[in-house]
Amino acid sequence: MTGTEDRTRASTDAPGGLRSPTAPAAGRWAVFAICSIALFMSSLDGTIVATGLPTLRRALHTRINWASWTMTAYQLGLVVAMPIAGRVADSLGRKRVFLGAAVLFVTSSLLCGLVSNIALLIALRTAQAAGGAAFMPSASGIVVEIFGKDHKRALGLFSSIFPLGALVGPIAGGIILTDWSWRGVFLVNVPVGATFTLLAWRYLPSSARRPAKPDLPGAFLLGGTILGLMLAVTNLGDRGTGPLSPSCALPFLTGLVCAWLLIQRCARVAAPLIPIELLRGRAFAATNAINVVWGACAIGFGSLVPLFAEDRYGLSPLSSGTLLTSRAIGEVVLAVAASVFIHRTGFRVPIVAGIGLISAGLVMIALPQHLVTPYLWLAAGATFTGVGTGLSAPAANNASLELAPHDVGAITGLRGAARQGGAILAVALATSLAARTGAEATTLLWSFLVLAGFLAAMAPLVLLVPDGRRRPQARPRAALASAGH
Repeated sequence: MTGTEDRTRASTDAPGGLRSPTAPAAGRWAVFAICSIALFMSSLDGTIVATGLPTLRRALHTRINWASWTMTAYQLGLVVAMPIAGRVADSLGRKRVFLGAAVLFVTSSLLCGLVSNIALLIALRTAQAAGGAAFMPSASGIVVEIFGKDHKRALGLFSSIFPLGALVGPIAGGIILTDWSWRGVFLVNVPVGATFTLLAWRYLPSSARRPAKPDLPGAFLLGGTILGLMLAVTNLGDRGTGPLSPSCALPFLTGLVCAWLLIQRCARVAAPLIPIELLRGRAFAATNAINVVWGACAIGFGSLVPLFAEDRYGLSPLSSGTLLTSRAIGEVVLAVAASVFIHRTGFRVPIVAGIGLISAGLVMIALPQHLVTPYLWLAAGATFTGVGTGLSAPAANNASLELAPHDVGAITGLRGAARQGGAILAVALATSLAARTGAEATTLLWSFLVLAGFLAAMAPLVLLVPDGRRRPQARPRAALASAGH
């Protein structure tokens, strides 16, 4: 057999002829396109519901504190499933996990569009998120294998897919709500999902299995911690309940017990979900605290801006959805610029500047508009928060990795859990207070102001994170003497 025949056989002995990095370039980019569609849909579903909260509340005859769970349950599913999905993909094979995730995502999307009960919708949103969470690690592994030494460029392009989905989601949600119904927000996933599932079955390459043992108990304890706190905060929104009521106290105590058990497990097992050393020390404590509050402001309250715009100013779902689009554009543009110059600015300056811009944007959204229409005023405030998020995110990401460069996977998982956890609890608390008072717009207004203050108070903690600036190397004395002549 000739060398050419060897290469041909190596590139065509898998389904679709795309098993190895020697596959044709067109085939490799076809694999990338299939994986990208899945990631896009997963990201889009995180924001597409934001414009539909008032409609969901009316259609399902529920209060805003429970309607908001259609967003927070999705984020909870991502937090719990993401850390273990990669190890499961290594153990069972990435193509199998991708296909299983696709089937779960499409099926749960279909059921979400058919139910008429808020409790079932929340449960199905969690299942939908579990499917969406498994796309990233399995797709990333497939791309690394199929692109071989050229995988860095493909993986780099993945970083633009999630912001793109977040950008399109609110607009898509607004259009669907205007021309169809809230059910279409979920049913739109079915034909698209079924298509990329069939393409994935046909064209994605199989991968070898590797021994891997995911920390399932740790993931469930993390989920139990956040879920317990979510239930306690949400139940506070029901009139007649207080902090000591069983419906609040029991979930809160359950969450605390799960948190204690998680810390004990992380200190005891060989390969924990979160290495215990990432929870100790002033630098880690400061970074984790910043990530929690940053996530509450940058991720959590951003999803409440459409609800605020509809309740306070009477904007349409489509108009309120485009507010998040202006925020996403600012985030993407500044994230690219901040990444280019991060070696000059270091980590602390962009983080502090980003915190300031996010806080200013939240305050601007809360204050009455001046000289311009409510839409332009809210869009300007939302853009400030997006610019601040884009400016601070690359620096905050790299500052976390600087603390544990030998454990990138664990620090990335902890950072994501802290940010999403902060977002989940912030949304739950704000909507619960809104439901309890009955004055949604006013409650959200004060929530924006209070959280802006909390975020600004985090700025001094930035002094405890690594600086990250690249120092110019000292020139040898001989060279300096030569330069002096």
